[in-house]
Amino acid sequence: MILTNIETVPGQEIVEHYGLVSGSTIRAKHAGRDFMAGIKNIFGGELKGYTELLRESRAQSMERMVSQASKLGANAIVNIRFATSTVAVGAAEIFAYGTAVKVSPSSRQIEN
Repeated sequence: MILTNIETVPGQEIVEHYGLVSGSTIRAKHAGRDFMAGIKNIFGGELKGYTELLRESRAQSMERMVSQASKLGANAIVNIRFATSTVAVGAAEIFAYGTAVKVSPSSRQIEN
């Protein structure tokens, strides 16, 4: 599956359009991470527990989006975006979305 945040795939031609696909996950804070974050807020520094939590959340959202696109017959997702929102105290949603398409080498590329 080709994944890109631009509207096309360079060197490829969009031959089928399947529409919007998305994936999301909602994650809550972990008490241990929350405690360490409180300490980091006092002394400063990266909140590595939260960085890891968000990385895992983005990956899971992407996997779900790719699964949805695959079921439609797509081989690429273009114009991918992410959104985050708070859904409850201590819980946030990571939402990935894009346009599922089928691409093939452009005719100019085949001629060369």
